[in-house]
Amino acid sequence: MNKIHFIGICGISMSSLAQILHEQGWTVTGSDLRESETSRHLEAAGIPVAIGQVAENIKPDMELIVYTAAVHEDNPELIAARALEARCPEQTRVIERSVLLGEMIDNYEIPIGIAGTHGKTSTSSMLSYIFMEAEADPTVTIGGILRNFGTNFHIGHSPYIIYEACEYSDSFLEFRGKVNIITNIEAEHLDYFGTLENIKKSFHKFSEIMRPAGVLITGIENALLFSDYEGTLYTVSLDDPEADYTCANVIHHEHGLGSSFDLIFRGTNLGTLDVYVPGMHYIYDAMCAAAAALSQGISFEHVQKGLASYKTTKKRFEYKGTWNGVTMIDDYAHHPSEIKATLLAAKEVEHKELYVAFQPHLYSRTKAFLPDFVKALSLADHVVLADIYAAREKDTHDIHSLDIARGLTELGCDCHYFPTFEEIEKFLLKNVSPGDLLITMGAGTISTIADSILQKN
Repeated sequence: MNKIHFIGICGISMSSLAQILHEQGWTVTGSDLRESETSRHLEAAGIPVAIGQVAENIKPDMELIVYTAAVHEDNPELIAARALEARCPEQTRVIERSVLLGEMIDNYEIPIGIAGTHGKTSTSSMLSYIFMEAEADPTVTIGGILRNFGTNFHIGHSPYIIYEACEYSDSFLEFRGKVNIITNIEAEHLDYFGTLENIKKSFHKFSEIMRPAGVLITGIENALLFSDYEGTLYTVSLDDPEADYTCANVIHHEHGLGSSFDLIFRGTNLGTLDVYVPGMHYIYDAMCAAAAALSQGISFEHVQKGLASYKTTKKRFEYKGTWNGVTMIDDYAHHPSEIKATLLAAKEVEHKELYVAFQPHLYSRTKAFLPDFVKALSLADHVVLADIYAAREKDTHDIHSLDIARGLTELGCDCHYFPTFEEIEKFLLKNVSPGDLLITMGAGTISTIADSILQKN
């Protein structure tokens, strides 16, 4: 039986691929730096997870060893894996996660990839719900937990696979899609790309490697970038009537529980759609998902029912609960544009004061977009800052959360910084009041504060 090992198996994409291959009959093992909810879930599913990454985790009979871009070359497991591959090149392959996903995608007739700086997880989740509603039975691998199913994957038995296509380190250039959505293109991952122009070049290459006679869906602001695309191009916009898909008659539901809107295709009103999560950015994501589904012959009625059944994925404006009359939301936003969209959505939710507990993600990102972080976070009434979450980076000692705090203070925003989660929690427990809205925000571990507070109910 084929044996595969994942270095960093608890990553959201890695865990998805591991479970899909496990279900397909592979013998799967993995490792990660620490125990987590994901590691426990994988263990319960029959996938052994070693805690700690050491050379001894690499066994001589492993045929495929997969790692992510977050794993550094000095990782002892990766070093041992490369040594095994060098000794036994005919038996063992060592590949990056995106290469594995690309090879899996090649086995499907109609791969549907969702790329873009923001909105990948929400859009791919919505599209998955639509296809499920239509009984199209796609295979799904996305970057968030589908709350309706409790997993971040689904094994289908149809020509379709729906997947997120992340641009970081050009990994999405391993994926040859038949249908691609590019939600938006902004400056991001500048530690790799350097400039926005390089990011645009990468997205253009992503369109060039698509399968023949494909479908590309993107924001109208990117129409010129993809004007040479040889397949079918559909553009999307919230407000530009020149786009192929746009919306009208937007109505925000009472108490900020979502929105309804009419979907317009080239001047024709196709009907009304409901999305039960607040924010105009979710309407945009829903339009992209609808456009992709309709391009594949999915009926508008199934689009309606699929979107109406959509519940936010975990950490995407996820309602966590209520403590002492305070509504608690958790959100993955870690780029200034995402923060702005989330806080504008929060204004649609009935509340008194808006508190945001924010954990910046990556030193390079915080430094590159410092003024933008300050401007976006200033939409909150009160901001509480944690230390920067390093993830794959090392501390450069030239940027700190206090730099954000100083900028917010200069704008007159009530801002506080604490070096520990315990101090942040203590501050919040003392200061929030019934009727307030508290958002824990970031791509790191900040959500544990909300979990801890809710345990005090």
